[in-house]
Amino acid sequence: MVPSVDKGIHAHRESGDTLHTYVSLSRPPEWFAAIDFTDPAAAAARIAAEFDGWAPELTALITDGDTEPVLRPQYTLPIGHRWARVPGVTLIGDAAHLMPANGEGANLAMLDGAELAVALAAHPGDAEAALTEYEQAMFPRSAKVGAEGKRFDELLAGVGEDDVPRILIDAFREFTGAARES
Repeated sequence: MVPSVDKGIHAHRESGDTLHTYVSLSRPPEWFAAIDFTDPAAAAARIAAEFDGWAPELTALITDGDTEPVLRPQYTLPIGHRWARVPGVTLIGDAAHLMPANGEGANLAMLDGAELAVALAAHPGDAEAALTEYEQAMFPRSAKVGAEGKRFDELLAGVGEDDVPRILIDAFREFTGAARES
């Protein structure tokens, strides 16, 4: 993982001895639209050019990786997104709170489903009470996790920071220290 301001290179080894590299770039949609992803070598070269001045061993992770480049835009809903109650309907998981890729989306989706099931069981014959109870717990929980995810994304993207690697290491130390204390 090599984060920097508005860009980063993230690589890992997959099964079958495959090296997979992810690149994060903060660019407008038009920039990505101009890349021909049907020509993998040209696409990789164009992406690697954004890392001019970086060590050749790092840019080689982009140009010489085992997998072809694939564009995967990341979308989020605004932190604290809510909707007005609609009788008989609610949302769970990404439909309710699409957030930064911080590893919590699936966890929240599972928790949403479990809490909705508990609320439905606690209010037999009164789905509206169950849905209201579920949403009252889900909205603040997803806002809190979304804010944490946004801050983590900002750390990875170097938002407001000059020394991204140090800031990221400090964040991991803080997280692991907090995990040990709990």
